[in-house]
Order: sequence, then structure tokens, then C-alpha cells
Amino acid sequence: MLADNVEHVITYWVVFQKFHSPALGGFAVIAHWLPFLLFSVPVGALGERVDPRRLIQCGMALFMSASIIWGILILTDTLELWHAAALLVLHGCAGVLWSPPTQLLLHDIVGREHLQSAVRLNATGRYLGTFIGPALGSGFLLAFGPAWGLFANALIYLPLFLWLWKAPYGPRFRKEQTQPAVAMRNLGDLVAAIRNIADYPVIATMTLLAGGAAFFIGNSYQAQMPGFAHDLGYGNPGITYSMLLAADAAGALSAGIALETFGLLRPQPRTALLLALFWCLSLGGFALVPSYAAALVLLFSAGFLELSFNSMTQTLVQLHAPPEKRGRMIGVFSMAASGMRMFSGFSVGLMGHWLGIHWSLAISAGLIAMLVSALLTRR
Repeated sequence: MLADNVEHVITYWVVFQKFHSPALGGFAVIAHWLPFLLFSVPVGALGERVDPRRLIQCGMALFMSASIIWGILILTDTLELWHAAALLVLHGCAGVLWSPPTQLLLHDIVGREHLQSAVRLNATGRYLGTFIGPALGSGFLLAFGPAWGLFANALIYLPLFLWLWKAPYGPRFRKEQTQPAVAMRNLGDLVAAIRNIADYPVIATMTLLAGGAAFFIGNSYQAQMPGFAHDLGYGNPGITYSMLLAADAAGALSAGIALETFGLLRPQPRTALLLALFWCLSLGGFALVPSYAAALVLLFSAGFLELSFNSMTQTLVQLHAPPEKRGRMIGVFSMAASGMRMFSGFSVGLMGHWLGIHWSLAISAGLIAMLVSALLTRR
């Protein structure tokens, strides 16, 4: 996640400076998350049958390739719109090969007893990378320039790639061997896997919550952060811009440390829904507040709440999924939680082209709050 966010900081800035288009920022979100929508369930099902370590390594290789190609195009001043779109799709393919298999491997590492703690600590580690990444990305941008900064960034992926080579986890190390469900061969199998979550009410509720949050907001406001920074009076690529990018990551990091230290917020569906509702209020406030200091506070609060409810939803899905179908259940959840972020490119990005990014984010937060309220009423 450190390298992922270094790449985002540099490439979002280059694209914003070159094209100055909120619509392009929205398209960046769509192109990045489309592979999650299309391939999360098949990759999750594949992770039931093959070593998830190897799938994650394939994702790491694609991540490194994306950074290197970005760097070459920027260095040679040949970057065009279609290049950016293709690289964001490549980046999305890398992410979908990384995400569902990581959750399967996490279960292999810690088992059921410590799963909530492991999911939350894993999310905290991801947000630590998200927190440090913008600062390091800005440092690379200022010290080396965008192209050489991206070349250096590719090296950050190597440690995980190498560790996975012989990490003592995966199918052949499992104490409990289960017979996986049949392979997913066609569209009918995909539809059946999605319908199957209706038999598990908690999984269905958490998937709807994660999908709604991703559909309307996701992380699309990060792609628009140069615009927010500009409107708040801090449009230069310095520490003030980086602090906006890092504020919600800092909140998430604080949540992970505090919740693990004190053992708070046991996984309950109603708790997850209430946390998500407060997250909507924080992001809606950030969208409309004119003060830079208040924007930082609200982003910090949003990050704290986002980690809290996201890690809880993911834990509840894993705890309630049958072992032989865990991979595809995680795949369906990942399709909702990540793949649906593609549509936030419309709700925040493209709608921001017409209404302004402040109102598009505020309206999107309000729509999620309505969905959460409906889910709370049903429980």
C-alpha cells in the first residue's frame, strides 16, 4: 500500500497538471476499479483451488510493471489519455489478484479465533502505507521528479514478492483440509455464487453495506484531492496537499491502534451500520466545509470510522462463510466493496464535472446514509 499510494500521488498530480479535468479523475476511478467488478468472484474462487501466495505474486509483478511504464511515458513526455486509462486498468488487475487471495491467506495464517484482530491489524497496516505513502510520494515527486520517483517506487513492491516465495502458509500447510466447491466455469456459476449469499443474512447485509459505500463514494474523492486542495487554497504539491491525502489514513491508523489496544468494537452487524452512518456524516461535512483545518479534522474522523466499519464487515463475512465456499464468498464481498467503486467515478467524478466536486461528494454521502438507515430499520 505504501508503493500503491506513492504511485497515486505522483500519477494523479501529473494527470491533473496535464489535463485539468474532474471527468478524467472520475474516469481514472472507473478504469481502476472495473477489474474488481469483473474478476473478484472468479479470483476468489480460484484462490480456493490454487496457492493464494502465487496469485498475490502475480499481482505484485503487475504493480511493478505499472510503475515502470508510467515512469517511461512521463520521462519521454509521451503520456496520452489512452496510456493513462490502460495503466489504470493494469493497476486494477494487479489489485484484484492481490485482494481476495490476501484474505484467504490471512485466514490460513491466524485461523478463526484471531480473525477479527488479524483483519483489523491487516487493515491498519494497509492504512499505515496509505498514511506514509502520500508523504513519501510527495518527497519522491519533489526530490526525483515524477518519472524517477516512479522507478524508485517499483522497488518497494519487491520485499512482499520475495517473502511470499517460501512463506509457510497456503493450501499444503492447512491443518484442516476441506474439499472446495466446484470450479467456476461460466457466467451461470458466477451468478449462482452471488445469489448464494442470500442464504447467509449477515453476509448479505455486510455485502450490501460495503457495496453501497463503494458505489457512491469508495475512494473517489482521493482522485479529486488536487481539486479540493486548490479550492481550500493549497494547490501546490507540498506538505499541505499531502496532509489532505494522508488525513483519513492517519485516522484509520489511529483507529487500528486504539481498537486493538483496548479490544473495542466486537463484530456486530448493527455496530458496523452505525459506524458507516457516522462515516457518511464526516465525509459530507468535509465536502462542504470551507476551512482547511476543519477539512483535516473531518478527514481524520472519516478515516477512523472507515477502518472501523470496513474491517468489521470483512470479519463478519469471513466468520459466517462456510469453509468450502470462503473464497467465492470473499470474492463476492470484494466485488461489492472494491468493484462497485468503479461507479463512484460517476457519482463523485463525472457528477462533479457538472455540479462541482464538493456537492457531488456531499450528495453521494447523503445517499449512502439513506441506504444505511434502511438497513438499520431491517435489523
